[in-house]
Amino acid sequence: MSIDERPVIVDTRQRLVDWEADTIVGKRHREEIVSHTERRSRLTLLKKVERKTAQAVAAAVIELLEPWKHLVHTITSDNGKEFAEHERIAKSLEANIYFAHPYAAWERCTNENSNGLVRQYFTKDRDFSTITDEETTMAECRLNNRPRKCLDFDTPSEVFFQSSAVVALRS
Repeated sequence: MSIDERPVIVDTRQRLVDWEADTIVGKRHREEIVSHTERRSRLTLLKKVERKTAQAVAAAVIELLEPWKHLVHTITSDNGKEFAEHERIAKSLEANIYFAHPYAAWERCTNENSNGLVRQYFTKDRDFSTITDEETTMAECRLNNRPRKCLDFDTPSEVFFQSSAVVALRS
């Protein structure tokens, strides 16, 4: 569905269930990192994929978000062919997927900002085939435990895990 059909509440960042998705390309476009950012908390999830195929990206998206399935109402991505299996993702996660307009990165600005922060750990000249799962976990951990001005200097982890939706699940 087009981003024009996305519920207005997503723009308000009042609920903790709306995600943005993208891929980060490595040197020579060989391997990629699938990134997801939750809009309200800015929590970032990363998963390296060996190839930029729709099947690999869909599998990574499902693996990343399956543990939080109950906290995934919408996912907004770009129109890249790597998200061609959006129907499989939507069915698996029971979520609605929306696509930003072409060349409109600002419509997924939370994830674009997070991707810029990820580049502090995995630069454009880095061959992503050398990245280990431990490195992506470390980068994810550092990003999610970094205080953010937009969150009144709380961290994405604090905002996400102190949310009433997440707390209710732990009980």
